[in-house]
Amino acid sequence: MLTVEQLQSLLSDLESDRIERTISTRDTDKFAQAICAFANDYPNHRQPGYLIIGANDDGSLASLSVTDQLLKDLAGIRSDGNILPPPAMSVGKRVLPSGEVAVVEVQPSSIPPVRYKGKVYIRVGPRKGVANEQEERVLSERRASLITSYDVYPVRESTIADLTLRLFEEYRMQAIDAEVIAENHRTIEEKLASLRCFDLRSKAPTVAGILLFGTDPQFYLPGAYVQFIRFPGVNMTERPDDELQVCGDLRTVLETVRQKIIAHNHTTVLKGEGFRDKSTADYPEWALRELFHNAVMHRDYQSHTPIRFYWFSDRIEIQSPGGLYGEVTRETLDRRNSYRNPVLAEALRSMDYVNRYGYGIQRAQAMLQANGNPPAEFEIDDKVFLVTIRRRPA
Repeated sequence: MLTVEQLQSLLSDLESDRIERTISTRDTDKFAQAICAFANDYPNHRQPGYLIIGANDDGSLASLSVTDQLLKDLAGIRSDGNILPPPAMSVGKRVLPSGEVAVVEVQPSSIPPVRYKGKVYIRVGPRKGVANEQEERVLSERRASLITSYDVYPVRESTIADLTLRLFEEYRMQAIDAEVIAENHRTIEEKLASLRCFDLRSKAPTVAGILLFGTDPQFYLPGAYVQFIRFPGVNMTERPDDELQVCGDLRTVLETVRQKIIAHNHTTVLKGEGFRDKSTADYPEWALRELFHNAVMHRDYQSHTPIRFYWFSDRIEIQSPGGLYGEVTRETLDRRNSYRNPVLAEALRSMDYVNRYGYGIQRAQAMLQANGNPPAEFEIDDKVFLVTIRRRPA
């Protein structure tokens, strides 16, 4: 975060396109558009951009009192799922000789374009607005030199013929603003590239494109499937009651596992007062889905090991390849988020499989407690992430 001296210097630089000043404390749309534009870094500064709340356009301060609630609201913009993929940003309060300001520091994204509510915002000099088709293409082409996550890498052996374009068009309708789609004159390759599913330089789908819309994702990514097994007892020595290798595009995998959860989750009907019966399941369905979606979102897709969803008589174990990633530690597992696969995280949010970023484990634990299940248990090392969910006591 900026020092006080650096902040004062930046406030006085009225020509800089790396700073936006505002005296509003409630205009969330304006804040989010600025954050999105700085994350896209269209001028290619490769330096952070700054949103300053409490400063006038001429750099003078507006006698704002920076509250904890304002800082929380600003920090919440990152995780509310409206800016996709989630920006790398930090929020802080700075006390200057002439008053207080809230500062949002936004790092340039390594996987542009970034969207806010389906639109790509950029800054060019003093102008901030929605990017046109050529400006989006510039951001998409620039991404090849910035790649930091595996899901954006091109699968060079593949072609656009390996994708089910119908699935892509359905996803595009969910991820991009309708007005942008109506004005669109892009080629199919450019449409795919704008959502990080195609690499224009390599002329090949990305890993995310293959996982989301591939006709046979496992041909190129052998470990990209789920091994579902239902055991009758408490260990793996007995013959399974149900066993399935769940393959296909990401939506097919998620929906197939959802059907398995519904089929095997035993429900008990309890007699209530006044003829009001109450049904209680062994496991809260959405807790299982949250933890499974978490495994799909964060697993290491370079590994040839599948996600293992093992259902025993007393517990469920969901094991995925890849340990903790980025800033997340064992201590911050339920309140901090870093994304090994940011494009897949964006897709899960756009397709409504994820409500908010960074809250999945908290939500799952709360649902388990409400249903009477013990808390989920986690075993993590450098290569494997295992979560164990124990059955609700009878």
